[in-house]
Amino acid sequence: MLTVTTVNVNGIRAAVKKGFVEWLGRTEAEVICLQEVRAEAQQLPDEVREPEGWHAVYAPAAAKGRAGVGILTRRAPERVQIGFGGFEVPGSEEFDTSGRYIEVDLPGVTVASLYLPSGEVGTERQEEKERFMAAFLPYLQGLKARAAAGGREVVVCGDWNIAHREADLKNWKSNRKNSGFLPEEREWLTRVFDEAAYVDVVRALHPEQEGPYSWWSYRGRAFDNDAGWRIDYQVATPGLAGRAAKAWVERAATHGERWSDHAPVTVTYER
Repeated sequence: MLTVTTVNVNGIRAAVKKGFVEWLGRTEAEVICLQEVRAEAQQLPDEVREPEGWHAVYAPAAAKGRAGVGILTRRAPERVQIGFGGFEVPGSEEFDTSGRYIEVDLPGVTVASLYLPSGEVGTERQEEKERFMAAFLPYLQGLKARAAAGGREVVVCGDWNIAHREADLKNWKSNRKNSGFLPEEREWLTRVFDEAAYVDVVRALHPEQEGPYSWWSYRGRAFDNDAGWRIDYQVATPGLAGRAAKAWVERAATHGERWSDHAPVTVTYER
């Protein structure tokens, strides 16, 4: 089996103080995709900059203290790519130093870590999100075609910051006009699945389930009441998605045991 985990760490230095390293020592994953690292390499504690038994690659944001993605692999990657510019995709170069995308090649599979902008209606942040989506969809289509030509599969893991269906967030009725559940965002994600022909692996394995949620606000009792959002996805090419055997959210047992406002989303794939 190939076990892949994705998690938004909400600041890796803070997560380290709350239990991330202990979780890393227990996980059976062979690949871990990280988002919202919010640190440059020299700022990272040794145990996450060069963790024992792992090969770590990071893509920090040019804006200090923001975004940042990384990938940990048990074996050395064959190729590392930061950003998705340089593939004749209009607008993609804007995000090459934004700390929002990194991909690696492993035998037979390309794995990417994505931190899609969160957005905020009526602000420049939402405009940034829309520009990112406009550039990223054609990149995904090209990535799939290039991988297929080389006999490879693809899985894009990360915080997509969009709940696709009503089943993907608890309080969907009150969020219909909020970023993350806007009709145009949901339609864009539908295009990823329909036009680009990628598969939402967790939803494919749990088609009728509410959630499973992967993010809960720190405000109020959202976690205790399981009033969450499912915004952390593993989006794979059909060949790899068809080999997914199990998918689950590693939800902490209690609020106090959380080391991020997100929970790891893990999938095992048959080789």
